[in-house]
Order: sequence, then C-alpha cells, then structure tokens
Amino acid sequence: MAQFDLPVPELEAYVPPIDEPADFDEFWSRTLVESRAHDDAPVLERADTGLTELVVDDVTFPGFGGQPVKAWLTRPARADGPLPTVVEFVGYGGGRGLAHDHLALAAAGYAHLVMDTRGQGSGWGHGGDTPDPVGSGPASPGFMTRGVLDPRDHYYRRVFTDGVRAVDAVRRVEGVDPGRVAVMGTSQGGGIAIAVAGLVPDLAAAVPNVPFLCHYRRAVQISDAFPYAEITQYLSVHREHEDAVWRTFSYLDGVSFARRARAAGLFSTALRDDVCPPSTVYAAYNQWGVLGDTAPEKAIDVYPYNRHEGGQGYRFAPTLSWLGKHL
Repeated sequence: MAQFDLPVPELEAYVPPIDEPADFDEFWSRTLVESRAHDDAPVLERADTGLTELVVDDVTFPGFGGQPVKAWLTRPARADGPLPTVVEFVGYGGGRGLAHDHLALAAAGYAHLVMDTRGQGSGWGHGGDTPDPVGSGPASPGFMTRGVLDPRDHYYRRVFTDGVRAVDAVRRVEGVDPGRVAVMGTSQGGGIAIAVAGLVPDLAAAVPNVPFLCHYRRAVQISDAFPYAEITQYLSVHREHEDAVWRTFSYLDGVSFARRARAAGLFSTALRDDVCPPSTVYAAYNQWGVLGDTAPEKAIDVYPYNRHEGGQGYRFAPTLSWLGKHL
C-alpha cells in the first residue's frame, strides 16, 4: 500500500466540517445519567496467575444499562500509596484475553485496567468474557451496523458508555488515585479512548493509537478496507437507509468527542493505513480540545512507512514518557 491520503502539510491543516447534531451533548448526558443510575460497586476477585511481583484482579462492573462488563486490573504487588491508573480499550474483534496478557504497564508502576469489549473476543487474541445482551435489526457482519438506524440502538452507544463506566469503576477501587487516570487504546481501542476522553472531563491523559471510529464519511469515501467497509456493504443493500445511517453515526463520531476532550492527548497515525486513514485521525487530532477554555497539550507521532500496525512496540517508550509527564 502506497501513501494514498492527503500530503502531510494538508493533513496538519485538515479540519473538515462534521455533521454534529444539535442535541449531541444532551444525548450523551442522558445516556450516562441512565447508566450511572446502576451504581453497584465493581466486584474484584483475585486471579491465580502465579505471578509474584504483580497482582491481577478479575473485575466485574456495571456498564451500559447496568449490564455486567468484565475487565482485568493489574497492579504492582507491593504498591506504596494510591496508584496512577491507565484504562485500556481493546482493538476490533478482540477481548480482554487472559489474566497474564497485560503486564507491562503494571511493571512500570501503574494500575492497569483492561476492559473487555462486549460481544467481541473471537477474532484474535485469547478471547473475551462479556456478552452483549442487546439485539439488533438487520446488519452486515461485524459490529458497525448493529442498531444503525437509530443512535439509541447502536452498538457503540453501549460500548462507549461501558468505557466511561470503566473509568467510574476503577476510581472506586481501593489503592487507585481517582485524580490520576488516563485512557488508551489502539485502533477500535483508540476510538473508544477518544470517546471516553470527550465524555469524562477530568481525565489526565489519553493515548489513542491509529484510532478507529473517527470521521466515518471520509473513511468510507477513500477506503474499501474493513471494518469501515461494513457500512459500505450495508448501504449497498439498504440504499433507502443512507440518511438514517449517517444520522446515527453523527452521534458516534470521534471528531465530535475529540472537540470536547480536556486531557493531554498523544496520538499516532501511519501514512499507509487504509483501515484508519490518516486524514480520519488528523480530523480528530486537529480538533482535540477546541471547545475548552484552555487547549490541552497534544502531540501526534507519524509513521510514514507503516500501515495499520502503526508503531506497535515502538509506542511503549513514548507512551510511558507521556504518562509519566501527565500522571
């Protein structure tokens, strides 16, 4: 895949018009109020991992509609004082995996919560444990068009709410500093992190890597890659639903969430990425925090020769530096 999107100088100035509904904030405020009415404390059960320097808890917390969501919480075994915490969201098709799959951030001294993604976990990795009990009308294979005719029914309304409730839950755990919480993720996980950063105003930092779920229209226009191609596939059959589909996604666009973010944001993108094209990433990055009184610190790392893998393991060192600075 050659570079196919806008030249870098144009990407750096790319601020497209976004079809943001007038009741965007009301929609999400109402959604979170309804889910926060289910105020059960998270339940932690210590996992038997055989690890000696880290401890892992199997966490269950109330997500969208109070529905149970699973997570792993990994911490240093001999932590001294309340810990800064990173809440991580998983890429498309994956789940939280096994208890020992996520050790690096805890080894660096953080509490690390990895949220399971409802209904996913069978595409790669070591599985997931959270069902999505909400049904859907006709949809293309995958998750993009589940409930696509009404934003109240869409799959990602539930997932983004789960992400917010994951932050709520970890802040109630003894040994966690509720004032020092960051969110991060790659691809779908990066898109969820952007949404949560736009919905939780007092996060310290966000690290969206090659984020998905931003500027859907642009992605569908310039790329045939999945998962965005699920939208194309659906509309190629349901031609009469175009207006309803784009109305639904206007409530779920990462660009709108990015505008509302207050946390310091460290992004990444790859110039040959046809899964999450760089212009869709820059559309969110360039709007990061613009609705606030003070613009939050932000930075973006660009990988000219990579596709959707982005920086992979090379992201860890800059991520630790960013987290150390802001947590």
